[in-house]
Amino acid sequence: MKTVLITGASKGIGRAVALKFAKEGWQVAVNYNQSADAAQAICKEIIEHGGTAKAFCADVSNYDAVENMIEEVVRAFGGIDVLVNNAGVALKQGLFTDFSDLDARSIFDVNVFGMMNCARAAILHFVNKKSGRIINVSSIWGVSGASCEVIYSASKAAVIGFSKALAKELAPSGICVNCIAPGFIETDMNAHLTAEEVAAFTEDIPLGRIGRAEDVADSAYFLASDAAQYITGQVLVVDGGMI
Repeated sequence: MKTVLITGASKGIGRAVALKFAKEGWQVAVNYNQSADAAQAICKEIIEHGGTAKAFCADVSNYDAVENMIEEVVRAFGGIDVLVNNAGVALKQGLFTDFSDLDARSIFDVNVFGMMNCARAAILHFVNKKSGRIINVSSIWGVSGASCEVIYSASKAAVIGFSKALAKELAPSGICVNCIAPGFIETDMNAHLTAEEVAAFTEDIPLGRIGRAEDVADSAYFLASDAAQYITGQVLVVDGGMI
């Protein structure tokens, strides 16, 4: 049985990814930092439906914590086959000049260095068996940029650049690295928007609806499946045609 580790898996896109892999028969390692109850709830739901899941606490911006988490996952499940770097933060919207140095560092610590920490720790296990998949969650703003989300856009663009470069470096070892760039997805991160703002976003989406977390989860599973074994270094945009 294969094992997937999903960071930030207690809610939103991460939760949907966890449920998708569990439905397909995978062992699911649910990473969380502060949302312990939500992480345990998703594990309970998976187990109640006949799956296998366990929650693992780690702040992905802390490499030592990540390294310990990876070792715990390997001990609990016998290995790790796929890493989904989903953990991310946006903090707030506003003009670039309204963001402090601390704001910028907080965003990059999770969105970029957190992703790098998890990849570095997982690669040590992937290289030994000459296989593995790393799926990094970026954003359409990492592709096109967004006004009033400059720091977030920059961090998600870094995710894309990292993924493309690492894919070339790891390809000789049989490891595939790809990136997903979700568009406007119905998650807690967008819960602060008014109905009018959501409607305005929807008008810019050719498919006529905002995305569901399950849309991203299906894409993540595809990149982890045998159907994607010859795909690496790519950015899969899941945005309903928005950009």
